Amino acid sequence: MKKCINLSILYTLLGLAGGVFYREFTKFSGFEGTCSLGKVHTHLLMLGMFMFLIIALFASKFDLEKEKNFKIFMITYNCGLILTAIMMVARGVFQVQGTFLSAMANGMISGFAGIGHILLGVGLLVLLFMLQKVAADRG
Repeated sequence: MKKCINLSILYTLLGLAGGVFYREFTKFSGFEGTCSLGKVHTHLLMLGMFMFLIIALFASKFDLEKEKNFKIFMITYNCGLILTAIMMVARGVFQVQGTFLSAMANGMISGFAGIGHILLGVGLLVLLFMLQKVAADRG
């Protein structure tokens, strides 16, 4: 449970930093449109902070940290979320700067973001199956 609370705090700080970066970077650059940077804040808060707060509640009730798949979930989900956020920041910075991206660079950013989303999805499935097993074991 302590790991989940600590991760929740970490993602809160990253989410807030992402929001400040979005606001200040776009203001400094004179950018007045929509970009990927605007979504980093909410992604980190919802998929990071709130998710790990909810998992902490489950962990306190079901002792999830003793489950064999908990470590797999933690690694997969966190890698997916961090990779997704990094690619959103990268794309957003290029959008704000008006940088032309070649087809290869654009595809690479999209591909890594896609891998991040796949890891998030796999992590969520591992978590859900783990919760299903723990609930079935408890009756």
